[in-house]
Amino acid sequence: MFNIKTYNAISIKGLERFSRERYEVASEIGHPHAFLLRSQKLHDEAIPETLLALARAGAGVNNVPVEDFSKKGIVVFNTPGANANAVKELVLAALLLGSRDISGGMAYVQTLTEMSDPAEMSKLLEKEKKRFAGNELKGRTLGVVGLGAIGSMVAEMALALGMNVLGYDPALSVDAAWRLPSQVERKENLQALLAHSDFVSLHVPAIAPTRHMINDESLAAAKEGMVLVNFARDAIVDPEAIVRSLEGGNLAQYICDFPEPCLLNRKDVIAMPHIGASTAEAEENCAVMAADQLMDFLENGNIKNSVNFPPVNMPRANGGSCRITFCNDNVSGVLGNVLSLLAENKVNVIDMVNKSRGDLAYNIIDVESCPMDAVLEALCKVEHVINARVLK
Repeated sequence: MFNIKTYNAISIKGLERFSRERYEVASEIGHPHAFLLRSQKLHDEAIPETLLALARAGAGVNNVPVEDFSKKGIVVFNTPGANANAVKELVLAALLLGSRDISGGMAYVQTLTEMSDPAEMSKLLEKEKKRFAGNELKGRTLGVVGLGAIGSMVAEMALALGMNVLGYDPALSVDAAWRLPSQVERKENLQALLAHSDFVSLHVPAIAPTRHMINDESLAAAKEGMVLVNFARDAIVDPEAIVRSLEGGNLAQYICDFPEPCLLNRKDVIAMPHIGASTAEAEENCAVMAADQLMDFLENGNIKNSVNFPPVNMPRANGGSCRITFCNDNVSGVLGNVLSLLAENKVNVIDMVNKSRGDLAYNIIDVESCPMDAVLEALCKVEHVINARVLK
């Protein structure tokens, strides 16, 4: 029986993935084997000794002390792409709001409450509507910063609208490159993209290299009159630099999902209350993906969409043999020492896989018969082994 501790309101569609025969799932639970959460901040919480994994129903993991979890060999999962369509659709709304003064026109209409004659109102609106005229998106240029699951969908959407699309992503993966439409023109640096874009949409994670990547220096290179859209993370933008660029006339408008005090009560800022992934469908997709990833890891040791461990997937040898998994410091000799230990105890290896990521290595070994408890205890004492499990 595995114990899953939940934080926040997790979609019932995700919770229903856990069978009652093998899982106990609750917000208050002792000795948890895994955490399932959305936005709960864990930086000040103790890490249980029983914890094996954590899954965040969402893409970012800035609410999780990943480094601390890594030191204990705890796998941290996220759900990239599960909320991509929800964010993509809101980016479309932002582009439309940024190209035409829709919100200004709607606000103006609400000021006409003292008028009672429909004909008079219609005549006035015909006269005043030119104040809210804008431009079409077709033929304009959108720069997409970050070409992962969401960024590639935004690029594809913009192409379908008849826009020209530029892309920049210094860490573009092979899988992401395959997803990217061929019509996207890749730029070699951020400044080049900003200089040639009418609109720019940000889709990078909040990590050390991206902190305040949009700042005074980068905005100085922006095309005059550019509209900046940020539905990624607040930390990638310096809000004070945004205000300076808006007041200097270089940046025309900032549309974001992350309000800050300095951005309020400005006609050139449209700020939303962090609703990019707030759709019923996105929350269900994230919860289901997170639950499935946790179950596959807890039951089979497989890892998919981890932010701190390598991706590893190995089918069970002979349909269901005993399986040993262990993680270790990524140094030479550890796997050899473990295999020698198994050989000394006459544990026959059927199949295995070894992968590494940064300072961590992870191993799955299928064996002919389950080893005695003493063998697992000895394995855990091998130098540089962080933790180990036997999955029957």
